[in-house]
Amino acid sequence: MSRRFIVEPRGLASWWLKLVIPIGSVLAAMVLGAAFLALTGNDWIEVYQKMADAAFGSGRGVAETLVSATPLILTGVAAAVAFKMLVWNIGGEGQLIFGAIMAAGVGIWLSESTPAVIAVVVVVAAGAVGGAFWASLSAVPKVYLGTNEIITTLMLNFIALNLMQYLVLGSSSPWRDPEATQFPQGRPIIENARIPEFFHRLDWGLFVAIGVAVAAWFVISKTRSGFEYRIVGNSFDTARYAGIRVPRKVLGTFLASGAAAGLAGSILVAGILGKMDPRSLDLGLGFTGIIVAALARLNPIAIIPVAVLMGALNNAGPSLQSIGVPDATVQILQGAILIFAVAGEFLILNRIRRPDPTAGEAKATAEAQTA
Repeated sequence: MSRRFIVEPRGLASWWLKLVIPIGSVLAAMVLGAAFLALTGNDWIEVYQKMADAAFGSGRGVAETLVSATPLILTGVAAAVAFKMLVWNIGGEGQLIFGAIMAAGVGIWLSESTPAVIAVVVVVAAGAVGGAFWASLSAVPKVYLGTNEIITTLMLNFIALNLMQYLVLGSSSPWRDPEATQFPQGRPIIENARIPEFFHRLDWGLFVAIGVAVAAWFVISKTRSGFEYRIVGNSFDTARYAGIRVPRKVLGTFLASGAAAGLAGSILVAGILGKMDPRSLDLGLGFTGIIVAALARLNPIAIIPVAVLMGALNNAGPSLQSIGVPDATVQILQGAILIFAVAGEFLILNRIRRPDPTAGEAKATAEAQTA
């Protein structure tokens, strides 16, 4: 019996298909979410209106959405630049946390008399260095020993998380506030190391994140190094034949990915948190960044609006409790978006069609004539 449908490579997909399918993935996830809400006895229209109002219905809501989007832009870029080179860095969460540890440590160590400009730059840069270092613990074995980076980066996520909790909750380290007697808290960094806010809680870290996304796009798309990067991402063997040092490129990409995630941690510490707070940093931002990168099809520029969308969902979650809907609904929507984004990527790369029944007859006729 002949197959009713066949799957074949699409080749070069049109620009409109690359645009429509990600949008369709979000809409399909919203439809699935609406069906789930209806089955659980909730008014899905009211829920979605509440979410939209919380995320964009006021100046404060917009500001909070952009605050939530800022680290997601950076973790999205971290995932995108690695995945595009077929380096499966699943450790954005751990790299963000270790970046926060480094940033908080430097922010505590600096003198109160340090000029604000220098203090902010040093603290933020410390987070990027910390993220790159944490990524190197997987990158070096990957490049020189051939280890599986998926396993090592996942393991390092839990190590970083437990290290952060130990420094604040389980020890008397410099990261723990000695004045907090009732419940352990992180020690605040010096005031001069705080990123200035300009609209409610929104600070200049947003523009740093956007700048990193734009810079990543420019380097990948417009420079010689980016051209080599794309060749390595398409085929390691082709890159080696062209004389490109593949191990160096993979290592550099891995470290850049970790630096972007670590930068997200340092912006949180120097920005809205002002300290290393385990409860505020253990939010799965590194894993959500993977969803952002997948929906943006690994395009650093497209990551910006997708991160805003995810930030809006995160911002809207707590408001759902006022109408009796658990904020875990947001996680369901994010998971559905990832599933449909992966399915959409399959449709961009492949087409599904019915086989031509006359093709088999023509082939049989041709074989009979040549027999």
